[in-house]
Amino acid sequence: MKLTIFFMIKFKIFTIFPDLFPQILAKSITGEALKNQLWNFEIINIRDYANDERKTIDDSPFGGGAGMLFKPDILYNAINSNIINNSAKIIYPSPRGRVFNQNLARELANCEEINIICGRYEGIDQRIIDMFNIDEISIGDYVVSGGEIASYVIIDAILRNVKGVLGASDSLEQESFGAYEGHDYQYLLEYPHYTRPADFMGLKVPEVLLSGHHANIEKWRKEQSEIITKKQRPDLYEKYLLKKN
Repeated sequence: MKLTIFFMIKFKIFTIFPDLFPQILAKSITGEALKNQLWNFEIINIRDYANDERKTIDDSPFGGGAGMLFKPDILYNAINSNIINNSAKIIYPSPRGRVFNQNLARELANCEEINIICGRYEGIDQRIIDMFNIDEISIGDYVVSGGEIASYVIIDAILRNVKGVLGASDSLEQESFGAYEGHDYQYLLEYPHYTRPADFMGLKVPEVLLSGHHANIEKWRKEQSEIITKKQRPDLYEKYLLKKN
């Protein structure tokens, strides 16, 4: 009998709001994976490294402007005291970072340790980013109130690519952005899904899905993915056509 050994990935989350974790990450798929020790996490409260009675962690930026920045000395002490492995990945969710996508999620899923610096206000001092070679990552072209929100997205997407977290590989491969290089569904968005009852308020499930003919079902799903992608994401559809041809 072959023994399957699953890989454990650890996240260290630096935040001024430690009670925000694990929250939704302790539910559903990621919650089960946490129980099964496929990943774990450690929360580092940045305020614990402040050196005054008020636990001040921020100050106004040089040159003026709105907002506050995390002080470099406080953040330095927090990072330096908790990251022992100099090669460990450090991520800073930031709107100016490289865009997070499925390929990056797969890449990060191979890391043993991922450290996430959750910024607030105007962010963190540039010297900390430079000193620790921090990877700035954006979850999209918009701004949220803090890195904690972005970290939920990043951690969840990474964990879905860790072996053993999802029950079946095709759960990932045929969903939007889940397919690997060269897969039939690469660049295609996911096809529609239906469940019982087959007739809901006069709206019926497509007959092909009730046929039991797997080849026809797969053909229909592929066609639907093509139609949806062409309508919703013409940029992806162009990539799909180039790959197909």
